[in-house]
Amino acid sequence: MKNLLVAIFAFLTLTSVAQERGAGVRIGEPFTLTYKDFIDDYFSYEVMIGSGGINSDGYFQRDFDTNPPSSNAFYVGHTARKGVSFHARMAYHEDITDMFEIEQGYLLAYGGLGAQLRTTRVNYTFTEGQVGGGIVPMSEERTNADFGPEAFVGSEYYFDDVPIAVFAELGMFLELLDRVGHIKGQGGIGVRYLF
Repeated sequence: MKNLLVAIFAFLTLTSVAQERGAGVRIGEPFTLTYKDFIDDYFSYEVMIGSGGINSDGYFQRDFDTNPPSSNAFYVGHTARKGVSFHARMAYHEDITDMFEIEQGYLLAYGGLGAQLRTTRVNYTFTEGQVGGGIVPMSEERTNADFGPEAFVGSEYYFDDVPIAVFAELGMFLELLDRVGHIKGQGGIGVRYLF
């Protein structure tokens, strides 16, 4: 995984030509490494890879109930572990430095769309038949994969004297694969080193 991330950042660095490209860390939902570069003065692309949060208990129980391992399987419980979260995004930017009378550095507002793929490892505990009467619980591990579009808005501040940008954003992810129509709120703050 570490070698894959190094290869991705190296490839993107070699293929980029804009001066505002940067790589960094985004803390929040999801937690990711991020690489962003500008196509022109207004549009950027970004790729992120990391680890997304786990959905609610009800989400996974409904997933089990709609896809049980057998017709007489009864849900007892589950445990879930974070998996991989991968994002490919495009954003439109506007300079809002003058609006806030900022004298050093500059501030951009942005909004955009992207695609997101998330996985979660889930270990279900269930019984074949009703609980009780000496029935021994069984378990089954599954990978829950979610895919769909995301929309986001945010702002990013670029310092004058250091090659650093900080950002904050909010967004939503809409599942099209696995549970069609499930919406998940997202957001985060982060920092990128510019090169």
